[in-house]
Amino acid sequence: MTNFASAPQKPITHVLLPYQKRWIADTSQVKVIEKSRRVGISWAEAAGSVLEAANQAGQDTWYIGYNKDMAEEFIRDCASWARDLNLAAVEMGQEVFEDEKNILAFRINFPSGFRVTALSSQPNNLRGKKGRVIIDEAAFHDKLDELLKAAMALTMWSKDTNVSIISTHDGVDNPFNELVSDIRAGKKPYSLHRVTLEDALSDGLYERICLVNGYDYAPHLETAWEADLRKRYGDSAWEEMDCIPSQSGGAYLSRALIELCMSSDLPVLRLSYPDTFAQMSDRLRELETLAWCQETLQPLLDRLPKTSRSYYGMDFARSSDLSVLAPLIEGQGLHRTCPFLVEMRNVPFRQQEQIVFYLADNLPRFSSGAHDSRGNGQYLGEVAMQRYGAGSIHQVMLSQEWYRSNMPKFKFKAAFEDKEITIPKDADVLDDLRAIQLDKGVPKVPDTKNTGKDGKQRHGDSAIALCLAWFASLNAGGVIEFESVGLDRIGSATEGYLLRL
Repeated sequence: MTNFASAPQKPITHVLLPYQKRWIADTSQVKVIEKSRRVGISWAEAAGSVLEAANQAGQDTWYIGYNKDMAEEFIRDCASWARDLNLAAVEMGQEVFEDEKNILAFRINFPSGFRVTALSSQPNNLRGKKGRVIIDEAAFHDKLDELLKAAMALTMWSKDTNVSIISTHDGVDNPFNELVSDIRAGKKPYSLHRVTLEDALSDGLYERICLVNGYDYAPHLETAWEADLRKRYGDSAWEEMDCIPSQSGGAYLSRALIELCMSSDLPVLRLSYPDTFAQMSDRLRELETLAWCQETLQPLLDRLPKTSRSYYGMDFARSSDLSVLAPLIEGQGLHRTCPFLVEMRNVPFRQQEQIVFYLADNLPRFSSGAHDSRGNGQYLGEVAMQRYGAGSIHQVMLSQEWYRSNMPKFKFKAAFEDKEITIPKDADVLDDLRAIQLDKGVPKVPDTKNTGKDGKQRHGDSAIALCLAWFASLNAGGVIEFESVGLDRIGSATEGYLLRL
């Protein structure tokens, strides 16, 4: 048993690094953090636990690590924080809960009557408890699913009760990674934090390491330290430091999953022009493309329900790959249907603009569109924004980080899993969607290209367009009441775009 003596108070805001402050400041009822190793989240959580237990209006904290050493270390951290913050505690020690199969627990009692207790990882240890719960290194608990169920039961009795789930990753199929994926997909209403080693270093981690150990600090020393650390971790550095679950590979969407959401009643419209088409006069190109829109697009547009909201996504290319337009129609039950896809090959910039405007002008209750706005696509995204408004047109700069953050969040994969989308049944569209691969935990189309059934090059084009259309449907502006101003606004663009998904 240990009694704590008074010590000079050290404001917590002067000690914690920015990412630690953000974590402690988050008062969500359930919060989850995927993190690099040894960045001090558990240590920061110990500070929050002490502040809560020392408060007369506070509550108990129940900490669950996956072994005894973690429990002891957490209680020592709490004791250290109590001293540094000048928060008197009655005693520190260990006890055995005789009525719960002789469970050994470590705890600190505070004059407030509240305590911080570190338990073993058996789910039934939380039975009958009240207060905050911290599950540390969640990916390494043998019965995480059962432990989470037990922890969530505590939140039923008070809105002030919260559950903190902390962990590095341990494989893509681990329940912790599945939990993180569900949060990003919107299936779990929890708060999610992410702290990689790079994030921690940007917030001053290495400077703090130098301060604690009495080392000299310099930026070049930090760079060398990180390089040496990554070298020691080797291939596991992605998982241990960059929050990328190991064994992350393979197709993002299975063939069976995609085919269940396909319908042979929905067509793919393919428009291809010869190289000589671009040399024709502006007026001839406009008239020929207008005729195609009226003869091919308009009959399909006329069939669409007039009361439904509509959206579109566009993946842009000029010559080497396809440009694809993917409209989405939202039904009364919020199910989205892609009534047709428009694939354009070797279509001049102005005619792509013409087709986009024709489509959007004639979609029922058109609400929002999303453009791939890298390279070539930046021009078309901009003129669409000028025509329909910044609140309705999303100019998306596709990047690896954008897809890491947004693809699960806006539920593109979940749309197929939950059968919330119907798309044209087409072999090339299937191949495009199957081309999405998990690369270091991020869904993307790889650099290698595939060949369509016509023998020509493809690069996951319809998958990107559908993905952007789904994004647009979840980020819609107001319904656009639009009156056409004719063909006078047809413009030009520049060429290029590199990074896919």
